[in-house]
Amino acid sequence: MSDYDVPRTGSLKLKAIADPSINKKKKKKDEKKVEDQRASTTAKKEDQEDIEAAIEAKMRERNPLLNKTKAELRYLQSTAKMQEKRVMDKASKTHKMRVEEFNKQLDNLTEHFDIPKVSWTK
Repeated sequence: MSDYDVPRTGSLKLKAIADPSINKKKKKKDEKKVEDQRASTTAKKEDQEDIEAAIEAKMRERNPLLNKTKAELRYLQSTAKMQEKRVMDKASKTHKMRVEEFNKQLDNLTEHFDIPKVSWTK
């Protein structure tokens, strides 16, 4: 009978373990040491990650454009210029000037855009 044959009754036999009842007992002291070391290293890593995250957050607070590409920066600059121009145009006109401009625009429209008369009598 070879090592890999399946017995007709009972459990399967594995090649590496001749007798499954023979197991080494683990020492409790070793387990505690290993757990303490794991806990300390994970705590150190977490602390280091927290510190790095805090530093990065501070850097982004100071300079939000830090991680932008050149194209993103150009886009932000152009939108800021356009918005500033719009604000200046609106701020430079008075209400009277805006009404006159609107009336000129309405005068330039064709009759196609006039509101048709709705009456049943005529």
